[in-house]
Amino acid sequence: MSAELAVIVGVALVLADLAIRIAALIIVPRDRKPTAAMAWLLAIFLIPFVGILLFLLIGNSKLPKRRRERQQEINRMIAERADRLDLAADGAAWPTWFASVVEQNRRLGALPALSGNAARLIGDYQGSIDAMAADVDTAERFVHVEFYIVSFDETTKGFFAAMERAVQRGVTVRVLLDAVASKRVSNHDATFAELDRIGVRWSFMLPVGVGRGTYQRPDLRNHRKLVVVDGLVGYTGSQNLIDRSYNSEKNLKRGLKWQELVTRVTGPTVTALNVVFLSDWYAETDELLGDDENLPAGEVPFDSSPDALVCQVVPSGPAFEGENNLRLFLALVNAAQERVIITSPYFVPDEAMLYAITSARLRGLDVQLFVSEIGDQGSVWHAQRSYYGALLRAGVHIWLYPGPFILHAKHLSIDDDVAVIGSSNMDIRSFALNFEVSLLVRGASFVAGMREVEAGYRAIGRELTLEEWEREPASAKFLDGIARLTSALQ
Repeated sequence: MSAELAVIVGVALVLADLAIRIAALIIVPRDRKPTAAMAWLLAIFLIPFVGILLFLLIGNSKLPKRRRERQQEINRMIAERADRLDLAADGAAWPTWFASVVEQNRRLGALPALSGNAARLIGDYQGSIDAMAADVDTAERFVHVEFYIVSFDETTKGFFAAMERAVQRGVTVRVLLDAVASKRVSNHDATFAELDRIGVRWSFMLPVGVGRGTYQRPDLRNHRKLVVVDGLVGYTGSQNLIDRSYNSEKNLKRGLKWQELVTRVTGPTVTALNVVFLSDWYAETDELLGDDENLPAGEVPFDSSPDALVCQVVPSGPAFEGENNLRLFLALVNAAQERVIITSPYFVPDEAMLYAITSARLRGLDVQLFVSEIGDQGSVWHAQRSYYGALLRAGVHIWLYPGPFILHAKHLSIDDDVAVIGSSNMDIRSFALNFEVSLLVRGASFVAGMREVEAGYRAIGRELTLEEWEREPASAKFLDGIARLTSALQ
């Protein structure tokens, strides 16, 4: 290369670098949280060509316009039907703050709160899958199954057998599974072949497209987990349909086992869970299922006992305008008067969530956080650790669930009668990038059951103290800080 050409190339690179930086300052902050914008700008300024390439690939957290319009259409249909329902007979007796949270959820996710429900918690891994299979064996009309990960293995074979028996009885069985996560499982080909063999109707969720108008960043995933049988029985929670080790070679080598929490629900709210499935089925297959595939809420058996629960299903994800789950969690933490107890396998809160949690402690509340002592994802684990110092200094009690278990349960409870359980982690990814489903529950009996679960976590775990945390080596805290910075790249 001649000296003159080298000068021209050098000048061109400098101008390109300057153009990237100027464009980034204009484009990146637009409609983006300041922390996320700063993280992206730092990446682009430090490594401009790589940074801008990453931004073009994963910098847009929105789904294609058609998919977002489909969600708006679904929300309008739900709202029209919900307006004709009056299944929150005790609504006048709700505390004002709870009524306002319910209204916020309805405006964001379209689904109303419904009275007359019953629910029980299941913390046994195999037991929850067996319970789902037993209910599938009672199906007469339809079974709807939706999981982030579906795998045909020794742990789940009983559930697959129940689906096969249902198909043989003439029951329509539909299955939705995330396109990326389920394909990462080692035996995915055998799983898809088994779904075909037993005759269920199944579809991938959020397949990655590259065509015009169909491209979406590949890490926008459907993380929901739910099962609905005949509109009468529903399940939701943290557990995927896979072996406790996730059939991963690295997990098996470390002896890792996932600890989950699932709830089995009956009553009108099962209809709302089913609506989430129906909306996802419509979004993925273009098939709008009719009334035959849902039992109207008014026809579902209504629990009139003193322990009956008020429940509200809250869907969230990048097809919605607001971060529905984050707003729900913030509202509850800010409304708490006595205690806030959070369980999350991946705890990477945004600034608003961190302030809400530490402010609750400053108001004198008992605030506790349950997390795993070890991590299965290094970057997330380090990002999570970066918040421990601020939490401990505020007086938050942090409980570490011991290895080789990964505490994968996801729930939040406040005071003595309100809780949330579902698929959503307390992290930026679940707030902005993943489709999630959360179940808001009001009822002292349900929260009492959650308190028993939390007592079990304490019995097996240990509390992290500020003194212990301050002895952590500087090198570890440096990695924590770097991971925290990159976690904001949303």
